[in-house]
Amino acid sequence: MASLYLVDTLDDVTVGGQVSLDGAEGRHAVKVSRVRVGEQLRLSDGRGTVVAGTVASVGKDSLLLTVASVGVEPAPRPSLTLVQALAKGGRDEMAVQAATEIGVDRVVPWSAARSVSRWDGPKVEKGRARWASIAQEAAKQAVRARVPDVVAPVTTAQLAGGAGAAAADDGQEARRQLVLLEPTASVRLATWEPPTDVDEIALVVGPEGGIEPSELERLEAAGAVRVRLGDSVLRTSTAGPAALAVLQARLGRW
Repeated sequence: MASLYLVDTLDDVTVGGQVSLDGAEGRHAVKVSRVRVGEQLRLSDGRGTVVAGTVASVGKDSLLLTVASVGVEPAPRPSLTLVQALAKGGRDEMAVQAATEIGVDRVVPWSAARSVSRWDGPKVEKGRARWASIAQEAAKQAVRARVPDVVAPVTTAQLAGGAGAAAADDGQEARRQLVLLEPTASVRLATWEPPTDVDEIALVVGPEGGIEPSELERLEAAGAVRVRLGDSVLRTSTAGPAALAVLQARLGRW
């Protein structure tokens, strides 16, 4: 499979034309990956548009691609969101990486009551940007045409109030179903019927100490449902990706 590189825009690109890959991605392709003339590459804008073609020329830190095909990968519905609690030891970052490879569409950092890690002041944007960078690199590794959005962190109150939800195609707030991963839940995710009338399914994963009972109650009052994966209790770094894999299969995408 041809390697995938990300560009800012692919507007007005046509078959038979040429598109330039420069900047950080171009330098990586030329100096690290050692891309040569004649190789096949794929470029994406991270929003679904994919261009495939043959490398026509290589410069010091850029290259030109002759376009063989242009395609657009439609956004899946319902979209899948990971609401990941901030966690220590980089476990939240591990969750973002694996979830992106599995196919998550959106990531929402969650400042849960039991989160040991905290983002305050300058750490807020720094942390979000770090997660966004991880998602971008994981999307490239998985050769995904769509890079997950990583939004600003939310509190439990904000999450219950609808913060972090994706926008629907008409620009309105999407209809979202919150799904709480809770080991004591009676319903298994593998048998839970995903709703067909929503735009977004958001998996909510707690931190190392789990989701506080008061948070569970507040989110359930906002329409969330509790589910469990199985009899074992997974770490916060693996629970979300595992649940996403189950949903991908349940939705017929895998």
